[in-house]
Amino acid sequence: MYLQHRFLLPLRKILKQMNIRITKEFDFEAAHALDGYEGKCRDIHGHSYHLKITLIGEPVNDVSLSDCGMVVDFGDIKAIVREHVYEEFDHRLLLRNDSRFKGIEKDNERVRYVSYQPTCENMLIEITEMIQNRLTGKVKLHSSFLRETANSYAEWHASDNE
Repeated sequence: MYLQHRFLLPLRKILKQMNIRITKEFDFEAAHALDGYEGKCRDIHGHSYHLKITLIGEPVNDVSLSDCGMVVDFGDIKAIVREHVYEEFDHRLLLRNDSRFKGIEKDNERVRYVSYQPTCENMLIEITEMIQNRLTGKVKLHSSFLRETANSYAEWHASDNE
């Protein structure tokens, strides 16, 4: 213990506190239909989504804490996404409240009706709000990213929304 503190204390003096961005990535499967859209996406179809959550903050600088050196434990980000995002999106069929497919839930319990058109952009807005509402302390959501296909995605950046 004495050797550990002797080693760590000089590091604390050397390392300047700065903001660091950390990113955790996730994958989930979901289907949707874009009612009223004139293209193919108006019908029910699915995607393998890829989500990136980037937080920003200063690493904990107290050697007496187990999370010393971390902005936030990656496991905490994982817990938020699993409990809230996966619960609402993973292996779900997302339909607008007034969808022409209303009633399909009789045959599929994984249907979720939403008040918005379930585009990648709008799904990312909801996911971003879910994450923001669960962050505590000095850590802030820097950006979020949702890939719908290999070459199509939506991004949200805090700096664009100040």
